[in-house]
Amino acid sequence: MDLNLSPEHEASRALAAEFVAREVTPHAAEWDRREAVDRTIVKRLGDLGFLGLTIPEELGGSGGDHLTYCLVLEELGRGDSSVRGIVSVSLGLVAKTIAAHGSDNQRSSWLPRLCAGTALGCFALTEPGTGSDAANLETRALRDGDDWLLTGSKLFITNGTWADVALVFARTGGPGPRGVTAFLVETDTPGLTRREVRGKLGLRGQATAELTFEGVRVSDAARVGAEGQGFKIAMGTLDKGRMSLAAGCVGLAQACLDAAVRYAGERTQFGKPIAGHQLVQRHLAQIAVDTAAARLLVWRVADLIDRGQPFGTEASMAKLFASEAAVRAADRALQVFGGYGYIDEYPVGKYLRDARVTTLYEGTSEIQQLLIGRALTGVAAF
Repeated sequence: MDLNLSPEHEASRALAAEFVAREVTPHAAEWDRREAVDRTIVKRLGDLGFLGLTIPEELGGSGGDHLTYCLVLEELGRGDSSVRGIVSVSLGLVAKTIAAHGSDNQRSSWLPRLCAGTALGCFALTEPGTGSDAANLETRALRDGDDWLLTGSKLFITNGTWADVALVFARTGGPGPRGVTAFLVETDTPGLTRREVRGKLGLRGQATAELTFEGVRVSDAARVGAEGQGFKIAMGTLDKGRMSLAAGCVGLAQACLDAAVRYAGERTQFGKPIAGHQLVQRHLAQIAVDTAAARLLVWRVADLIDRGQPFGTEASMAKLFASEAAVRAADRALQVFGGYGYIDEYPVGKYLRDARVTTLYEGTSEIQQLLIGRALTGVAAF
C-alpha cells in the first residue's frame, strides 16, 4: 500500500493531535488519580466528528475511511487510553454494528445521537463467568409475547455507567454460538442496574461497569439482526474493534517513545545526558522499531477494510503485536526513567498500567494466537 498519507489524512491526524494536546494530555494524570475522565469530553469528541468516523453522512456520521479512523485513534491513544476507549466502544463496537446490522428505525434513532456525542453506547458481551469463551454466555432472553425478558449480568463493560444504550448479547436458544441474539437496550429501562468497577490497575479514567438484568423487558424491535445471529455479529464487530484497539496501542507506544527520548536528553548521569549511553539508546531503538512495525500492521488492516478485502486474521495480528509492543514500550520507557518512572509526576507509570490490559480485552493475546493459528492450519485449537 502507498505509505504517503493524503492531505485529508494529514489534516485529520493534525486535528486529533491538536485536540489531544489542548484537551486531553494536560488532564490525563488528574483523571487517572480521580478515576474519572471529564464527561463533557464526549460531546467535544462528537463536535469534531470523531464519534462518527466511517459512518456515512446520510446516517448521521462524518464519513471518512478506516485509515482516517486509525490515525485519529492513534492520537487519542497517545493522549489518554481512557479517552480512546470511549470512541473505540461507542463508535467502533456499537454505532458501526447498528450501521451494519440495525433496522432502519434503529439507525435513524441512534446513529445521529451516537455520532454527535449526545448519546453514548456500550458493548455488553463479557460476563463474570465468560470472557474468552463468549459463545457460552449465560445471560438469557426469553420470549414473552412480542417482547423479550433479559436476565443475567455483564462485567467489565466500557462506558457502562455513562451509556444511553447497551448492545447486549443474550442466549435465546440452545447452547453454543447459534443460540445468541443481539439487542439494543436503553440503559434507563426498568430492571437494569449498573455498578461502576473501581480500583482498576489501568484505564482508571474510563467508566467501566457491571450491568445486571432482572427481567428487563424489551420489544422485538430492539433485536439487532436475526435471532441466533448475535454471536456472528459480535465476532465480526470485534474484528474491526481489534484494529481500533491496536491503533490506540500504537499511540500509547509512541507516547512512551516521545517521553523516553525527551527524558533521556534531559537526564544527566556520569557526566553526560543518558541519551549518550549505549544501553539507553538500545531501549529507545527497540521502542521505535516496535512502534513503527505495529503502525504498519494497523494500516494494513485499514487498507484491507477500505478495499473490501478479508481482514480478520490481519486484525488479530495487528492486535496481538501492537498490544504486546505497547507493554514492551512502556516497560522500556520506565527503565529509561529509572526511579522517576515509578511516581506519577511522570507519565510512564500510567502508560505501563494502561498498556497491560490491552493484551486481555477484545480477545487476549492467547486467543489472537489461536485465531492466527487456525487461519494458517485450518484446524481450530479451541
